[in-house]
Amino acid sequence: MKKRPLESIYIHIPFCREKCHYCAFLSYANKESFFEDYVDALTQETSKILERYKDINIRTIYAGGGTPSLLDIKYYKKIFKNINNYINIDAQAEITIEINPGTVDFAYLNELKSIGFNRLSVGVQSFERYILDYINRKHNIKDVYNAIDNARKSGFENISIDLIYGLPYQTMKVWQDSLASALKLDIDHISTYGLKIEKGTKFYKQYPEKLPADEVNAQMYLECRDFLTQNGFNHYEISNFAKDGFESKHNLSYWHNKEYFGFGTAAHGYVNKIRYSNQTSLEDYIKNPFIKKEFYEELSNTDIVKDAIILGLRTTNGLSLNEFKTDYDFDLIKHYKTIINKYTAYKLLILEDNRLKLTPKGFLLSNNVLSDFL
Repeated sequence: MKKRPLESIYIHIPFCREKCHYCAFLSYANKESFFEDYVDALTQETSKILERYKDINIRTIYAGGGTPSLLDIKYYKKIFKNINNYINIDAQAEITIEINPGTVDFAYLNELKSIGFNRLSVGVQSFERYILDYINRKHNIKDVYNAIDNARKSGFENISIDLIYGLPYQTMKVWQDSLASALKLDIDHISTYGLKIEKGTKFYKQYPEKLPADEVNAQMYLECRDFLTQNGFNHYEISNFAKDGFESKHNLSYWHNKEYFGFGTAAHGYVNKIRYSNQTSLEDYIKNPFIKKEFYEELSNTDIVKDAIILGLRTTNGLSLNEFKTDYDFDLIKHYKTIINKYTAYKLLILEDNRLKLTPKGFLLSNNVLSDFL
């Protein structure tokens, strides 16, 4: 089995001003007093791990959250100085940070750019004020336009936004208007996610009103795909659309089943065939950032092959049968003939030019298809 390159870093910044009602990611509101201690713990963790990997070349870094743009610039200077002490960051590396509109101004974005960030992921979610209020987002539409405008003035040429469909009170017309508004921003990448009501969220405890029906959600997804592809975006992964050359290199490393470091509380990583996640308690992580106790599993070759199938089929390019055989010494057709025949007959999978891919209908039902490979 061919070894997958280790060339990516994920950094979790778990702080928010307030928790969004749909959010199931680990984050903490009103914890500003922990910022400095958290960054100290984070640099301790990165130092201990990265000193073992001084020969690697990092090609992507992603700071996610939470709301990473709540941290003062001085903390990012410290984080990057520490990383650079141990490993090489490629000159062409994609370095992304998630920001929320309303938390950044020109000066802050200009500093981010000078540190080395060259890609922004902006949490827009909706262009409707009443929906933003209902889901407890704290920005307004003017904040969105200001953030994008200041980002461009700061030199950012690679900007993505997140949008959510299936939100409370969101009709097809509202969704279409959001997509049209997104185009007016002249951005390069759009991620679209269907709302999920997950355990531990405010919406799980208090079910939201006026949710679109399942069939409307499906139509919203199809509308999004058709609208964006007709307007210059490539649909390159189930939830992601990009103009040529602006696909997320960091996320593609996940979908190509490459290994990566995960730093910070609750961060997940995949190194030397081991998938792990850090402890979720903020206070415990600060006391000892080296414990990988939440999840720690050494993957068998069979596990790795299944992960590669599930992740690869999320992309519109799907899986090359020849490359898969070379990388994993595994014949997809031989081992999964029954499943492949079943879903090609249902027109959910397609096998052409020696590639296995989900069809547009298959993307809608991807959970059903992919679960069979497990």
